[in-house]
Amino acid sequence: MKPAPDADALACAEIMVSLPDTLDGQERRWTDAQSTAAWGDPSAIVFACGVTPPGPTEAKCLPIGGVDWIIDESEAPVYRATSYGRVPAIEVITDNEVVGPTEVLETIGFLAADRLTRERSCVSTGSVLP
Repeated sequence: MKPAPDADALACAEIMVSLPDTLDGQERRWTDAQSTAAWGDPSAIVFACGVTPPGPTEAKCLPIGGVDWIIDESEAPVYRATSYGRVPAIEVITDNEVVGPTEVLETIGFLAADRLTRERSCVSTGSVLP
């Protein structure tokens, strides 16, 4: 894994120390890139903090765990969720044949919601605007 562009943000460090050892039944694994985490063997959940915040989009956007998430299902059953309207942004990749993405995003969202600055939010489950 490689660190995201803003992996050294203070908010990322605060989130990293609060990530659980087990997430949706998967044990946390060691990663060697700053502000990253993984659970499962092989990895069923991959987390990165400090990714480039996405701009306005018409992609599916869902509020889960206090955070709005842009959901990319293009590689289903592996889904990529990127926090929307938060700085720095976080990205969570889940293998939906192994874990439940809603439970994973709720857990991570609750840990991140009060640590990431909110700049915008989803306007519907189908689109987001500034």
